[in-house]
Amino acid sequence: MSGQTVTIPDDRAFASFKAECLCEEGWSMTYSKGGITVWTQALEAGRSVHKIKCCMVCKDVSAETMYDVLHDIEYRRKWDTNVIETFDIGKLTVNTDVGYYSWKCPNPLRNRDVITLRSWLPIGKDYIIMNYSVKHAKYPPKKDMVRAVSIQTGYMIQSQGPNHCTLTYMAQVDPRGSLPKWVVNKSSHFLAPRAMKKINKACVKYSEWKQRHNPGFKPWLYPEQTTLPNIPLSELSIQHAESLENIDESSLAETQEREDSD
Repeated sequence: MSGQTVTIPDDRAFASFKAECLCEEGWSMTYSKGGITVWTQALEAGRSVHKIKCCMVCKDVSAETMYDVLHDIEYRRKWDTNVIETFDIGKLTVNTDVGYYSWKCPNPLRNRDVITLRSWLPIGKDYIIMNYSVKHAKYPPKKDMVRAVSIQTGYMIQSQGPNHCTLTYMAQVDPRGSLPKWVVNKSSHFLAPRAMKKINKACVKYSEWKQRHNPGFKPWLYPEQTTLPNIPLSELSIQHAESLENIDESSLAETQEREDSD
């Protein structure tokens, strides 16, 4: 979303995101193992936008379940071990909302957070969820976090059968800082594949968990269930990376940390 005003994605935006998910040109494969493939794009000169794409084949998960898991914010707090805090701020339309998400970065980097406008759309048997960064006056950058910028990030879920789907995650993010090369390498070779595996495991366990936690509540499927307040577009503005703190962490060395078990 490169325009100067906040807009709600239309069908063309979803089609463009899907096309980029399926495109191989300009992407370099950095990992391929166990049904998970990771691609990256080289940093452009003078820019700090990191681009990564991951695809996972899930032979034990339906597209519908995957879609529910990626939407269910209560369940995310349970399975997403990287999350520090996440909450919805308000809604714009029946399939567009605004939310906050902060996450742990590898030691000794500072943790990051984002405010994003998120939209979702079922397309036949497939689903797309995508977001980009916005500013909201009530949620300015925090002193203990680095406010990152999602230029465009999202998921494409493709149904391959009753209990079989593929998940593609694509992110174009400015982390607002010069990252050390070990972080970039670790992201594509370890962190991204591990995150995909965690999503898959979360999907397998979701049905049992959901039966015990408000099983009929799925506002992403039934918008009449939402309790989020309406947000006028006028309260939002584009989050330009240039207006945020930019830190240099390129010289930081990796520290030993306990890795969460898969």
